[in-house]
Parts: sequence; C-alpha cells; structure tokens
Amino acid sequence: MGARRTGRERALQALYQLEMAPGTSVYEALESAWTASAEAEEQKRDPDAVKFARELVDGVQGHRAEIDRLIESHSHNWRLDRMSRIDRNVLRVGIFELKYRPDIPRKVTINEAVELGKNFGTEESSAFVNGLLDRVAVALKKD
Repeated sequence: MGARRTGRERALQALYQLEMAPGTSVYEALESAWTASAEAEEQKRDPDAVKFARELVDGVQGHRAEIDRLIESHSHNWRLDRMSRIDRNVLRVGIFELKYRPDIPRKVTINEAVELGKNFGTEESSAFVNGLLDRVAVALKKD
C-alpha cells in the first residue's frame, strides 16, 4: 500500500477518534491510529505516510467549519449530524484535499475517498461519498 493511502486511512481513523473522544489530542489520536492498525505490527511506519496523515488531520481540523459548510450545502437532504461518522470524516478529508491540496488531482482525491468509504463505511458509503465530492469539486472548479 502506498504512503498516501496509508496516511489517508490513519487520518480517517484519527479524525473518527477525535469525534468519539473529545479532549483527545491530535497526537494521541494519530498515535492510536498507527498502533491499532493490524499492519503496524508487521511494518515499520513510513515517514511519508506519517507526515501525510498529520497534514490531513491538521488541515481538516484547521478548516473544519468551512469544510462542514461545504458538506452541508452540497448534500441533498442530509444534515451533517445525521451522516455516519465515517462518511462525514471521509468527506472532510476529501474536501480538504480538493480545496487545499492542489498537488493532488481531483480524480485521485475522489477515488481514494470512495475506497475509504468502501473499506470503512457501509454499502452505501462509496456512492454517497462519490456523489457529494463530485458536486463539491464542480463548485470549487477543481479540474
């Protein structure tokens, strides 16, 4: 698995934990995501993956209000608090990448978010994530 995919997975896990356990620090949430992974026992941490995960978590946390407004304005008949925590955090990571990471192509961001939805969410997660991120990307004029 590539460093960025691993970083996205750990960032998602950390963001989930930050929602579940208010008061947890970003450092604690990321550390927990790394140590809880089955692969952590088998692999040494890739410094690029660690750095990317931290950038994603810090970026989502730093722009969360704006990201959440984008989610709510582009979701049809879904309030943010009614979405599953996984879907909500996959969307946050995806929107952060779309808006603040011009080095990552739109297609890559959306494909990676869909994969996160498939791997961590429900059967409906991938389609929901795909549709909403596509609408946000169009609104942001992200090619």
